[in-house]
Amino acid sequence: MGNNKIREFREKAGLSQVELARRSKMASTNLSAIERGTLMAWPKAKKAISKALKTAEGEIWPVNAVVKE
Repeated sequence: MGNNKIREFREKAGLSQVELARRSKMASTNLSAIERGTLMAWPKAKKAISKALKTAEGEIWPVNAVVKE
């Protein structure tokens, strides 16, 4: 569903998935699925995750990323 760098930035920030989900105001199961690429992040989720990680959306979801099938 898509390539992202959530795990890389989350680990760099020293956050667990549960803590990042809390800060992003979403269920940890959804965050986990988005991080794994099995659920496509909706625009509001991308914004919330990026804000929680204090990182630009384009750094987490590169425009030229190859989509996993």
